[in-house]
Amino acid sequence: MTNSFALHIPDVELEPEPLDPSQIISGDPEVTGKVLWESEDGRQARGIWQITPGVVSDTEADELFVVISGRATVEIADGPTLEVGPGDLAVLHEGDRTIWTVHETLRKAYVITSPGEDG
Repeated sequence: MTNSFALHIPDVELEPEPLDPSQIISGDPEVTGKVLWESEDGRQARGIWQITPGVVSDTEADELFVVISGRATVEIADGPTLEVGPGDLAVLHEGDRTIWTVHETLRKAYVITSPGEDG
């Protein structure tokens, strides 16, 4: 989408984004998502992401997200533990190593910024 738009996040149909099996710590979590916009250089993306209950590990991008529904505990290695639920905004930094314990299917809207070649 290149023009201005509005949408109702709970109604957006998401597409499967299979997890790497090595990321799954426990349970049978499934990830779906939809990129709504991406910059021409691929350094910025905006979208919606969802994960079902379970525990997964990840290495994060530079991301700001707002939880629309569901709940999770996000443990950041050498950092804080974030408890997130509906209406919460969170910021993750590039390279953060995390453990996501998803208590209720979590849906979030996000903006990701990737570093340029010089940083």
